[in-house]
Amino acid sequence: MHDTQALFDYTLGLADDSLVLGQRISEWCSHAPFLEEDVALANVALDYIGRARMFFGYAAELDGAGRDEDALAYLRDCRQYRNLLILELPRGDFAFSTARQFLVDAFQLPFLEALCASRDPQLAAIAGKAVKESRYHYRRSRDWILRLGDGTAESHRRLQSALEEIWGYTHEMFRAGAAEQGLVEAGIAPDRIALRSRWDALVTPVLEEATLTRPPDTWSVDGGRDGIHTEHLGHLLAELQFLQRSYPGLQW
Repeated sequence: MHDTQALFDYTLGLADDSLVLGQRISEWCSHAPFLEEDVALANVALDYIGRARMFFGYAAELDGAGRDEDALAYLRDCRQYRNLLILELPRGDFAFSTARQFLVDAFQLPFLEALCASRDPQLAAIAGKAVKESRYHYRRSRDWILRLGDGTAESHRRLQSALEEIWGYTHEMFRAGAAEQGLVEAGIAPDRIALRSRWDALVTPVLEEATLTRPPDTWSVDGGRDGIHTEHLGHLLAELQFLQRSYPGLQW
């Protein structure tokens, strides 16, 4: 038997991850380098928003407090969000967003592949749908790393700088609290620590091919799963939640 509260918190964290990154990617709409990339980024953002809806919907079933997916997404405060910190960082320039997306995609792909084998049928079903998108996301962001890293001197400089700025945030992806570890032992959640070698295999050769230097593991931050966030999440939520907060119960 597993703890229902632990499963709810776990599912909610995955929902928050998807929603926050989807919102960040959507900020590129009408700001991308060229039209085709604008459309591509919008589609990736929609993939993450759709994934968030599935996780939020399942979390609402587990919650038992009468909250639906909209209430969970729009009516919680900053400290109640459980997303990883790397996802809430401002979009930055195109190199920064590309670096973040690649590092996250390289984690999401093996994570979702492992989640497909979850003993929880709902999580397995969500992962089965999302993993198809993640294969495309990884190929796409990998191609951009190669294009920018081995491109001009300026694109190389910007991408290398972005990697160094964001690298310490990647370690949080491989940390699990006691409650999540219980779900791992129950066969419900993938073992994040065990995914590190697969992530390295997806990241390191690409950086080498792109003539980029892998940053050293000299610093790290965490706290997102405990509701301890950067100052950036509050600003993101203020924009994301504005309509629902201003017009409670509004229906289209």
